[in-house]
Amino acid sequence: MQSPSLGERVQQGKEVGYAIIVVGIIGMLIVIERLIKLARVSKRMRRQLKDMEHAENDNPLGRMMQAYYENKHLNDLDALSKKLEEVIFKDLAELRRGLSIIKVLAAIAPLMGLLGTVTGMIGTFQAITLFGTGDPKLMAGGISQALITTVLGLVVAIPLLLSSSLLSSRVQQLSKMIGEQASGMIADKAVDIAKTKA
Repeated sequence: MQSPSLGERVQQGKEVGYAIIVVGIIGMLIVIERLIKLARVSKRMRRQLKDMEHAENDNPLGRMMQAYYENKHLNDLDALSKKLEEVIFKDLAELRRGLSIIKVLAAIAPLMGLLGTVTGMIGTFQAITLFGTGDPKLMAGGISQALITTVLGLVVAIPLLLSSSLLSSRVQQLSKMIGEQASGMIADKAVDIAKTKA
């Protein structure tokens, strides 16, 4: 007996199956865009770490350094740290952009699979009600839809969840790097203030 091709299996999922595939494509496009963005930012920040004297405006670390140098004259550590936090929070919000959407799409995909399962089983029971259980072929369409949409939902959700975790850890690494440098600069400033007072 000939097994159905991938295209035929997707067709068995009907409208819900196609909707799950669309969700998966949108999710993976966001993942790819975020991966490229974070890789660029990471590369620029590593380059900035090698040259801490000249702040570049093309990366979060450089922008934080610029904010520090512009406000270095302040002798109030709280005011200085608030200025740095303002710049850091803005950049971290930009780095985290899209991550919540990926998580939502990863949660929606299996729910859509469940929706397909339910609608497929409803179709199966309607066929049983109308024609009885004499011809299994009449029930096969609904059962196929139920199983295929469940599989599609999981196939979409698993890579999106893994990607979300990977992207979150990358953002965490970058934010840790920025936070460490900011803390170091504040500490240096505190030492300078202590020296001038002494």
